[in-house]
Amino acid sequence: MTVEVEDTYAEAFRSLWVEFLITARDRKWLDHAVNAATGFASSSIMCDCEAGVDRYVGPGGDESFQTPDGRPGAICQLHVPRFWKHRVPALEKALLGRVSQSVLPCPTARCFSVQAELSETQAYYRLGRKVAYFGDRFEKLEERYGRKMWVIPTMAGEFCIDRRFPYHDGVMGGNLWFMASNEDAALLAAERAVVACQESPGVITPFPGGVASSGSKAGSRYGFLFASTNDRFCPTLKGDAQVASELPDGVTCAMEIIINGRDLPAVSIATQAAIAAASDVAGLIKITAGNYGGRLGKSWVWLHPERHAERVGA
Repeated sequence: MTVEVEDTYAEAFRSLWVEFLITARDRKWLDHAVNAATGFASSSIMCDCEAGVDRYVGPGGDESFQTPDGRPGAICQLHVPRFWKHRVPALEKALLGRVSQSVLPCPTARCFSVQAELSETQAYYRLGRKVAYFGDRFEKLEERYGRKMWVIPTMAGEFCIDRRFPYHDGVMGGNLWFMASNEDAALLAAERAVVACQESPGVITPFPGGVASSGSKAGSRYGFLFASTNDRFCPTLKGDAQVASELPDGVTCAMEIIINGRDLPAVSIATQAAIAAASDVAGLIKITAGNYGGRLGKSWVWLHPERHAERVGA
């Protein structure tokens, strides 16, 4: 059966993002640090940020990117919406909390800026200095791994962290919906799409395992909520008199992935890779995306490649 890829776009929006490189002595402890640092960061609806792994680098990962200390590493991204009024301090708070409470205490971990050198105009957070206060005046600035780093004495030895971490304008809210005749097919399509995104540099998929089973809509019948279940696409509500269902015939399950990235081209490239990876799953009926008719964001990620020229720049 041929999978329908709807001629539509994912309505992404501008973000503020920061990235950092974690290294550790092996993949086991690297994963512990990564999982802790990016935890509870699926959606900015209730989380302090959206976070995830861009890619693993160095030994056992993308070896075209060599880590400063030669150990296994992972590049993590944190995003907050650009429309947040206090976005710059909000992103810094999320970064400081996650590095100081999840990377610093993780055995063998170190934390590096992905950009070793910053331009004079590049905005950045003085993350290293703030984390270094944990050293209680025993912290030192020293040359380590070809750069000047804060070195903090710890019970395990020492923790090293770069001084400055730049932040940038990016894109968040890119998405794909995988509608299938059964749960297994919908989940397999989403899983394959996530793997394709993981192999596409510059993006993250922040939900658990990269997949969201609870796609939301703006607003709610409850006045105190600003987001709620997307009832028009809930299979169990199809046929309910209160719901104008938009599910195609035969669809019993839909899974979503969210794609955030450093810029619109990175998100677009990952989107195309995800569609290609998922398209041949048996039982998959339709691939589409969520948008609000241009009311939410101006960074449109078209599902059909020939429509990319029509997208609005971030």
